[in-house]
Amino acid sequence: MSRSVLVTGGNRGIGLAIARAFAEGGDKVAITYRSGEPPAELTELGCLAVKCDITDSEQVEQAYKEIEEKQGAVEVLVANAGITRDQLLLRMSEEDFTSVLETNLTGTFRVVKRASKGMLRARKGRVVLISSVVGLMGSAGQANYAASKAGLVGFARSLGRELGSRNITVNVVAPGFVDTDMTRVLSEEQRENIVKQVPLARYAQPEEIAASVRFLASDDAAYITGAVIPVDGGLGMGH
Repeated sequence: MSRSVLVTGGNRGIGLAIARAFAEGGDKVAITYRSGEPPAELTELGCLAVKCDITDSEQVEQAYKEIEEKQGAVEVLVANAGITRDQLLLRMSEEDFTSVLETNLTGTFRVVKRASKGMLRARKGRVVLISSVVGLMGSAGQANYAASKAGLVGFARSLGRELGSRNITVNVVAPGFVDTDMTRVLSEEQRENIVKQVPLARYAQPEEIAASVRFLASDDAAYITGAVIPVDGGLGMGH
């Protein structure tokens, strides 16, 4: 059955791969994007692209109204939108810290809260939050990003307990290093040093993250909630 799916930050990288996976599976997919233009591929797949900055609650509300009007209440939400402002602690400004939390954690709160209204009425729903291996094991120069991504775990587990009786599951996918535009800007030496830490000795492909997200949104995962699924090649094992 075709469901109404929303992927935030779905215009590139991991988000785009997730949107593509759901669309190819027959779901009605909407994505939000903050800047630039969404790729033509999304239009070809029949996806709805909505410009929305998730740090603005009014924009979030308007995005949901447009999505509900065009493809129905959101039944599957993938909260993927996020930013980085990497800096060592003593050089990190308050704005560097708060802006990352405002997008990655508070922005996720906004989109999940709004989606949960329709899910509670329908007495069913799937929420998947995209965290990071960095949120579980830490990373020098990423205290803000790690804090925001670790916060998603506590947020998801609290909501798993709060919403579970209404047949709404809330889970987390924690990717490791993924081959996207964000990691391609690293030098060859940096990329090699990262791969040395990964037991599977390679970067993930965005499609591998998308496969785990689709599983958590499927009927096969109906009895999984509050889980953190690492897709990191073994980098964070034990965390």
